[in-house]
Amino acid sequence: MEKSARRISAAPLLLLFLLCSLHSAFAGHDYGQALSKSILFFEAQRSGFLPHNQRVTWRSNSGLNDGKASGVDLVGGYYDAGDNVKFGLPMAFTVTMMSWSIIEYGKQMAASGELHNAMEAIKWGTDYFIKAHPEPNVLYGEVGDGNTDHYCWQRPEDMTTDRRAYRIDPSNPGSDLAGETAAAMAAASIVFRHSNPAYSRELLNHAYQLFDFADKYRGKYDSSITVAQKYYRSVSGYNDELLWAAAWLYQASNNQYYLNYLAANGDALGGTGWGMTEFGWDVKYAGVQTLVAKFLMQGRAGPHATVFQRYQQKAEYFMCGCVGKGSRNIQKTPGGLIFRQRWNNLQFVTSASFLATVYSDYLSSARKSLQCSAGNVSPSELFSFAKSQVDYILGDNLRATSYMVGYGNNYPQQVHHRASSIVSFKKDPRPISCRGGYATWFSKKSSDPNLLTGAIVGGPDAYDNFADHRDNYEQTEPATYNNAPLLGILARLGGGHGGYNQLLPEHFVSIC
Repeated sequence: MEKSARRISAAPLLLLFLLCSLHSAFAGHDYGQALSKSILFFEAQRSGFLPHNQRVTWRSNSGLNDGKASGVDLVGGYYDAGDNVKFGLPMAFTVTMMSWSIIEYGKQMAASGELHNAMEAIKWGTDYFIKAHPEPNVLYGEVGDGNTDHYCWQRPEDMTTDRRAYRIDPSNPGSDLAGETAAAMAAASIVFRHSNPAYSRELLNHAYQLFDFADKYRGKYDSSITVAQKYYRSVSGYNDELLWAAAWLYQASNNQYYLNYLAANGDALGGTGWGMTEFGWDVKYAGVQTLVAKFLMQGRAGPHATVFQRYQQKAEYFMCGCVGKGSRNIQKTPGGLIFRQRWNNLQFVTSASFLATVYSDYLSSARKSLQCSAGNVSPSELFSFAKSQVDYILGDNLRATSYMVGYGNNYPQQVHHRASSIVSFKKDPRPISCRGGYATWFSKKSSDPNLLTGAIVGGPDAYDNFADHRDNYEQTEPATYNNAPLLGILARLGGGHGGYNQLLPEHFVSIC
């Protein structure tokens, strides 16, 4: 009884605290600052020789012998999350989504002064992919392996784990990996088309070869690179990546071959059939359908309008599910956040919010609304949904917690991230042993010694609860593919629409 009485008497104070916190959190966000920080996170994830203008100064060179044992230079690229493995599939998706962010909202990024930094983040990935693709039908898809890496808690600068390189080739195919990397190269080629034409052409040539490789030698990459199965299993298979790559190659080249491919294979590969409620590094269908719907609204469907309308219907199925007016709606937490799974849920939030943002702008440009089973949805209503998700991430939630490290007054302090949780190599270069890192640093209950600025962590659970503990990897581990889709939304939120027509085919011409 006594405990109940105390709980009741404390309720008004708790309510007052929550109201004050919410008032502070909902006072508005500095989207420009959030954009700057979200781009900065990629510099903390860099592998290889760090450049002279590296802004995350607590990091140093790492992985300098990557690929050497296989006779190939694989120095560079990104660590995907809080570990020190370079996983090709999520890295490629990250680059694709950063590129798409610039293609749609490069003007807003330029106005905020962040376009150059965003392009540098893309180039750090594409430079690595060029190295990882030394022959037309060979692609290196992983360096290091999760099992040995997760046994140790070490800074990237003093890894003692196995850095073996794993590849796909005609005898060991990986259409999903090759397809996503082709998409990344094609999308990035658009970004660099005007500022660096030679580099853009080089990227597009790699994209052509990778698509042919993916399409001709079909197979799931995790059947060839089996060490990836525990960490980045390709549950959806490779059909979605083949369509995704074709869509990006058409966007980048205007080559009718890829337009025809999308039309001829839409039914067989699931583009016109799968109605989705998620989009991410594994499942690309909603992204494909959104891009194809864009082609249709641009008048670029050619003789394939009927097939492309079926893609568009599935794109709108996804959008209607996001706003809660579809025949199958996306699950949300009591606080209104998209909820897909316990482990790193925010990856699905940022990806879905990006699709909703661009689709709302496509509809605005076409002067159309969204036709949902529970009624019409205006472009502004769809955009408001995306904004609500981003605002939740930045602190507009009952916990008044920002899930972007370094943004706001209350953000995660014990991030599940090797480099940020261990004293900087520059401050103390003494090597951290494999298991010693767990004993000395992982188990510490104090804040990280290095601020992982801009990182989007895994986020809260289905009931909006969050525990800021380093061993709570489901909620406190960040990932590059959490941040990548966010770049475009933050640029759009910070810079507004400004009357831009997202359906103009050369929208990106003046951004570089």
